[in-house]
Amino acid sequence: MSKIYQHIKEEAYLANMQLPELNLVVFTFGNVSAADRDLKVFAIKPSGVPYKYLTPDKMVIVDFDGNTVEGALRPSSDTKTHAVLYKHWDHINGIVHTHSTYGTAWAQTQRDIPIYGTTHADHATSDIPCAPPMDDDMIKGNYEYETGFQIMNCLKDKGLSYQEVEMILVGNHAPFTWGKTAEKAVYNSAVLETIAQMAFLTEQINPKALKLKDSLIRKHYERKHGVDSYYGQ
Repeated sequence: MSKIYQHIKEEAYLANMQLPELNLVVFTFGNVSAADRDLKVFAIKPSGVPYKYLTPDKMVIVDFDGNTVEGALRPSSDTKTHAVLYKHWDHINGIVHTHSTYGTAWAQTQRDIPIYGTTHADHATSDIPCAPPMDDDMIKGNYEYETGFQIMNCLKDKGLSYQEVEMILVGNHAPFTWGKTAEKAVYNSAVLETIAQMAFLTEQINPKALKLKDSLIRKHYERKHGVDSYYGQ
């Protein structure tokens, strides 16, 4: 096995192992990938392997067209979705897919997650989008490949940037998140699950709850991500 891929195998392995620790997956559900832009490849979890049996060397190396470059095991069944996003979005180096409880529940309703509070606004300035379910031709065709385009087209149709909104729901399916690193993508996955749970509880307490006003959205987002941000050290 080539040593040139060891760094992304390690990154992907460590990020994948965070998913069960954060209660974002059960059994073999979910996957994380870590990309190297210079080598034009990414490392991803092998399909169907329980987390307790994972090692860095079991990560599979795949190119941005979805072809396996190195690895004895089959890559995740969602590999083509990851490949599509890496190929078209130049500024991401990590992707996560889970079936976390609250995020998936919202995806199954085919609803965007409304921006009800400042926890949400700390991470996005819009509702968390939900891509519409695919039509029958897309499902019967190259399903995982089409999922990638469904994600990209949803953001485009809503006028959202993947660099600002780093999370999405795929209707009737589950969440995907991404980031500049695999670790950041996992962070975004945990944030999405928290926001989804908070939104669910908000609507249980008050079905007529109002969305956050724009001035408060901008304040919370800009203090953390803006040019003059002052959150953190």
